[in-house]
Amino acid sequence: MLPLPLAAGTYDYALPAGLDAPPGSFVVVPLGGRETVGVVWDGTPDPQLPAHKLKNVQAVLDAPPMTESLRRFVEWVASYTLSPPGMVLRMAMSAPSALEPPTAKAGWQLAPGAIREDVKLTSARQRVLDQLGPGEVRSATALAEAAGVSPGVVRGLADAGLLVPALLPKGAAFPLPDPEHPGPVLGPEQAAAAEALRGKVATREFGVTLLTGVTGSGKTEVYLDAVAECLRQGRQALVLLPEIALSAQWLERFRRRFGVDPALWHSELSSRTRRETWRAVAEGAAPVVVGARSALFLPFPDLGLVVVDEEHETAFKQEEGVIYHARDMAVVRARLAGAAIVLVSATPSLETLTNAETGRYDHLHLSERHGSAGLPAVEAIDLRKHPPERGRFLSPPLIEAVQDTLARGEQAMLFLNRRGYAPLTLCRACGHRMRCPNCTAWLVEHRAQRRLQCHHCGHAEPIPPECPECKAQGSLTPVGPGVERVLEEVQALFPDARRIVMASDTIPGPAAAAAAAEAIATRQVDLIIGTQIVAKGWHFPHLTLVGVVDADLGLAGGDLRAAERTLQLLHQVSGRAGRAEAPGKVLLQTFSPDHPVMHALVSGDIAAFMAEEAAGRRPGHWPPFGRLAALIVSSEDEREADRAARDLGLAAPRAAGVEVLGPAPAPLALLRGRHRRRLLLKARRDVSVQPVLREWIGRVELPNSVRVQIDVDPVGFL
Repeated sequence: MLPLPLAAGTYDYALPAGLDAPPGSFVVVPLGGRETVGVVWDGTPDPQLPAHKLKNVQAVLDAPPMTESLRRFVEWVASYTLSPPGMVLRMAMSAPSALEPPTAKAGWQLAPGAIREDVKLTSARQRVLDQLGPGEVRSATALAEAAGVSPGVVRGLADAGLLVPALLPKGAAFPLPDPEHPGPVLGPEQAAAAEALRGKVATREFGVTLLTGVTGSGKTEVYLDAVAECLRQGRQALVLLPEIALSAQWLERFRRRFGVDPALWHSELSSRTRRETWRAVAEGAAPVVVGARSALFLPFPDLGLVVVDEEHETAFKQEEGVIYHARDMAVVRARLAGAAIVLVSATPSLETLTNAETGRYDHLHLSERHGSAGLPAVEAIDLRKHPPERGRFLSPPLIEAVQDTLARGEQAMLFLNRRGYAPLTLCRACGHRMRCPNCTAWLVEHRAQRRLQCHHCGHAEPIPPECPECKAQGSLTPVGPGVERVLEEVQALFPDARRIVMASDTIPGPAAAAAAAEAIATRQVDLIIGTQIVAKGWHFPHLTLVGVVDADLGLAGGDLRAAERTLQLLHQVSGRAGRAEAPGKVLLQTFSPDHPVMHALVSGDIAAFMAEEAAGRRPGHWPPFGRLAALIVSSEDEREADRAARDLGLAAPRAAGVEVLGPAPAPLALLRGRHRRRLLLKARRDVSVQPVLREWIGRVELPNSVRVQIDVDPVGFL
């Protein structure tokens, strides 16, 4: 199999005498006029192919072979998502340079007779020689740092013949986590849950457990105990996080529990680190990997535990290329590897809850916050009764609560899930709205950078001095708030408060996230203004007030899961308040205080809300009580997109338990310069949608300029 989007799954090659390439081997083979690397799959060769027509395998690479469980996983994902197997294989070969054996690195050791009394040495040179024992090899950098000298001193010793080059011994890529390292003391409820998870791992068999609990109940510490048991079993563990680049506090918890850092896997790693990590995982030298969704495709030889933290997060859904949901695929990966899997969330998805209620998953629940902390009190502020001042966005009750919190020396957070200064810019003279030329989207104003930006395709342009439509000077005005505009209001209201904005624009990666967490934890910050990244797993012990600027954001539109997702996000961000001794308070600014989401948040009865959601979806066979698959038709030519969507609509399957909705323009009808139309296949739970989709697509001949993306189990509908 080749890591290319080819229709044929595998190709046959001849294996020359003297080469051994069992299934899973990485091999170099000719393809067309070039060479490429593929994986020896299993199965029998095509008997119709004459042996003399087969091209030869050119080389077998010195790399750990791909395990059978990973090869079966590649096939399963390809079949489920209707993707070419080679595209899935490419995700499992995401560090091609790791297939070459690592080159030995050069260092220095003492030359024979280097230590002689008749040789006069400076104190700096003597300190370097003192660092080396007989036969010991160290790098020039390590020697210079240990001796407190410049690298030039080491070079001088080499020029004098007192040091000779030697190869550095291969060291462990990652230090081994210690499962017996003293960790935090667990409460009775936590200890019971941890014991249950350890038992699941110790069986060395596949099983799914849902671990739920109120925010701050210590779910992380509980599943880290399961990771410790996996290490005792000599197997590898994988922890998936929705925002691995922003996980500074999580990594600190891991260090406290195991004494070392885990291996990391995410898109911001350097190519060298990716190569070393991939190779270490394949050789079993990376016992614990913490990563984003792509870590599912790493070559674990003996995977014993998978943890999906914040399993409800839509960040686990990949929307480009091979479209898959990492939570669901993690369950498959664990099953094929014979591993235990733990799905973790304070607000699990309705799909996962239903699986737990029907007995497919085991369920453990932590009902209390760890230690002396209590749950925060949640109140709704009715903006119809307590409107903000004209041109402002914070209501008087919220302003007063922030003032009181800051006066007590405690920290407050204002949450608004909108980046930038304003989500819309329009002309006061003619009403023209500034929109993206490539997408059906308004341009977002980023005032600090003096630019308008599309958050879908990345298009950016300076804020023009006049309206591009009517040419009126200075008529463009921002409409609605983003976090930058809330910051501006906060600066006027609380000028002495030390502030930080936490959004993907201002916290671009791990280093910035760690610095922000450190500043907040050490009380260098009084007021946090943040988007959704502040909702995920942070522990700020001095934060006692959370104010949600627009709690209704996300409820509008026809998205099937809009209410569920809004509840999950607001419950998560509410959980940042009152996680230590001081009680917490959450204020939700809303125009709809009677909405079921607001009722659930204020009452704390999340279970009743989810039961009501389930009751609403069950009669119509909507997920999780039915199946959905989306077809997204796109083309740079609008008429071609319409024609292809119409042809697919006319060829729609007509079978019992299957219904096709559309075609219709997508909500984002233009995205990155491509016109988009959507069709939605809806089926009963007992219908396998993949054969239906294959037969449907096969009936329609489409031009090469038209692209059809298939999204099985969509979570978004844009």
